[in-house]
Amino acid sequence: MSRTISVAAPKRNFLPSDFQLSTWESVLPFFEKLRSLSIQNLAELQQFCISRSELESYLSENFAWRYIKMSCDNQHEELQKSYQQFVNDIMPNASIYEDAWNKKVVESGFADQLPSHGYGIMLRGMKKAIDIFREENIPLYTELSNLSTEYGALTGGLMVEIDGQEKTLQQANAYLESTDRNKRQEVYLLVANKRLSIKQELNELFNKLIERRHQVAQNAGFDNFRDYSFASLGRFDYTAADCFEFHEAVAQTVVPMVNQQAAKRKEVLQVDALKPWDKAVDPWGRKPLVPFSTADDLLTKTIQVFDELDPFLGNCLKEMVKLNRFDLDSRKGKNPGGYNYPLEESGFPFIFMNAAGQVRDMVTLLHEGGHAVHSIVTKDLALNAFRNVPSEVAELASMSMELLTIDHWDIYFPNPEEAKRAKIKHLEDILETLPWVATIDAFQHWIYENPAHSQAERDAKWLEIIARFSDNITDWSDLQEIKTNIWQKQLHLFEVPFYYIEYAIAQLGALAVWRNYCRQPKQALEQYLQALELGYTEPMKTIYAAAGIEFNFSKAYIAELMSFLAEKIKNLEES
Repeated sequence: MSRTISVAAPKRNFLPSDFQLSTWESVLPFFEKLRSLSIQNLAELQQFCISRSELESYLSENFAWRYIKMSCDNQHEELQKSYQQFVNDIMPNASIYEDAWNKKVVESGFADQLPSHGYGIMLRGMKKAIDIFREENIPLYTELSNLSTEYGALTGGLMVEIDGQEKTLQQANAYLESTDRNKRQEVYLLVANKRLSIKQELNELFNKLIERRHQVAQNAGFDNFRDYSFASLGRFDYTAADCFEFHEAVAQTVVPMVNQQAAKRKEVLQVDALKPWDKAVDPWGRKPLVPFSTADDLLTKTIQVFDELDPFLGNCLKEMVKLNRFDLDSRKGKNPGGYNYPLEESGFPFIFMNAAGQVRDMVTLLHEGGHAVHSIVTKDLALNAFRNVPSEVAELASMSMELLTIDHWDIYFPNPEEAKRAKIKHLEDILETLPWVATIDAFQHWIYENPAHSQAERDAKWLEIIARFSDNITDWSDLQEIKTNIWQKQLHLFEVPFYYIEYAIAQLGALAVWRNYCRQPKQALEQYLQALELGYTEPMKTIYAAAGIEFNFSKAYIAELMSFLAEKIKNLEES
């Protein structure tokens, strides 16, 4: 099936084509106009939804650019102010109308006449939003948005000096692949101690976030923020109990494999004790893999990889290049991490990351590229509600792309041995990912089930949880303070609470997509793209089924996929 990309910007019908947001007062007339619209029949209800989608898409993109510019330069005061103006001035006022609009649709008398495809999912979400909306939470949401940006401001400016040169923490992590063990230890401790230098500030920030999140939950009639989050995130397809089942399945099926991996690494490295700074280096003493030289080189090669998998995929990234939708370098004053930010009005997203020359950076761009393709293939769906997919589906798009492209990694590594090394490293990293996701997820469940915990209780629980999901080979003696506070590097805990289990659910889905691809490449790729094109017009399990896979994270299913993964690693090692 041949696909093309529509590049024309959508025409505005509700907002004037030259409208520019400045203050809440500048956009208020359009909110009032929507509120006053009369809905007398099904056609008028559908037109209301289209006009609302246009306004919300404009506002979403306006906010997106403010966030993007701030995260690209988090020390720029004017960019901070611009972002905060939206958070403090636009969002609180808009959220009141959002609840009224949801009620206008649900109570119109014509909602049950809307087509089930797309609208059924939208209405389900609207009804849940109405259930949990409380006007007294609006100022709390504003405060939480402002607090969460403090994490990037605190961590984004952290630098360390290595060999007389100042490096971001992302750049410093590249040294952990050095074959010089003393250098690895030196850099690991430099980075860890730099993080520890703000541990108190981060603990205090986290305390404030927990307190206010718990208040939001109580205001909405929930016992805790975990239960509120499951409702607000629209988790209709699984429960907290399913997450606990996943935790146990990982502990029983994946952790033993991680132990074997760590034991093998220790043996090959011939060290008395396997330390945290021994985990990224090639155990055979080979030099670090260098998949690209510059951020531009990384982007050029990734476009070529996408082209080889399917020309349509390469064209998606090429259109983004024309629109200047990438910021890939690591530099001082830039937020940590990486993201693909959908731009709902123009349709072509923005990719942000911190490339430092590592295999991990290459995988990050493949991952975010998968998100970008997802944004592009859904950009022409009729309503923004149809385009705003749940994370379990969004991450399926990105994690599958990491694996679907793996046969084309020779573009990054012309040397076949280096390409093989990169593939093995990535597949072994997947083994490490699942227990880490379980660790962070279990930690969040405990945090919000016990919001009044003390710092000592938090430290103890973290150490208990990390012990459950970590290998028992790595030696953390003399590193207790680092181990106790290592959770602080996970920005999701601060910025997007409870957004993490999705990575594991999607990782399992991605392995299943790849398994299908290994058997029937054309069919599997087509199913994958057809699933993405659904956006959020069908239930999550239906979308997974469209991709030819199960929505399943039971012990038996995880064991089955881990067996497939182990076989792939073994075949690469023996080839």
